[in-house]
Amino acid sequence: MNEIEQYEFDRVGYIIIEDMLTQDQVASLATAVDRLEEHAVAHVNRPPRKVSPWGAEYHASDELGYHVQGERAEGKTLIIEDFWNADPAFDVLVNHERTMDYIRALVVSRPTVNNSEIRIRYKGNASGHHGGMRPENQKYVYEFRNGRIDCMMVRMIYFIHDNDAANGAFTVLPGTHKSSLKCPYEANPDTEPGTVSLEVKAGDAILFTEALRHGGRTNVSDRVRKTLHVGYGPYWLQSQNIATMDEAPHITESTRKRFRPEQRALFQSWMDKE
Repeated sequence: MNEIEQYEFDRVGYIIIEDMLTQDQVASLATAVDRLEEHAVAHVNRPPRKVSPWGAEYHASDELGYHVQGERAEGKTLIIEDFWNADPAFDVLVNHERTMDYIRALVVSRPTVNNSEIRIRYKGNASGHHGGMRPENQKYVYEFRNGRIDCMMVRMIYFIHDNDAANGAFTVLPGTHKSSLKCPYEANPDTEPGTVSLEVKAGDAILFTEALRHGGRTNVSDRVRKTLHVGYGPYWLQSQNIATMDEAPHITESTRKRFRPEQRALFQSWMDKE
């Protein structure tokens, strides 16, 4: 992470990283996402079920090891968590060298993966704004101390197709990661004052602090919007997926065996026995 990137991240709470993935990686991930979407759509309403600590109900796949909620329909979204277990094609993102260079610059303690989501947003769907340094969001606090950035949680979004405003671009409220006041506006990503839509190309990534107020514009295009999200934080912060909030990361035994030691280490917290 170079000097300009650190400055901009501290100033606005996010950066766009061009060409984070190769086109071969984009193609492989896109195929895996499409394949997993079909499986998830066919199983989302089936048992076994898991109710998250936040009250959301998920299908917990015994076959592929993921959690999914949502619906394939206009105005809806499908959220697939713990996608690592479903397909080795996603392994390229585990201990991705360029990604980890950024993460180690922002997370002071040993970083681990605490969030993994594929978000599939159909036409008419929007993601309301959330985040900000309000008191109830202190789990994701952003600080600058001892001469460096210290984030409690950061997230990398990988894009497997071009994404513009019409396709439901990721939105941010620059600088809100340093605001302590409650937002006085409605959480509408299409109308909230100060909203910036970030347009990117396939292979690009957006890195941001969870303390930043963010969301996603309404997808008014005919193209389904598909992104991969991976969250990082200090090793003692447990899963921040909704299905397994504050539980140990959900990594199946077959996935653990498949991972290299340095990949397994990214899912090992202070609670792990390994």
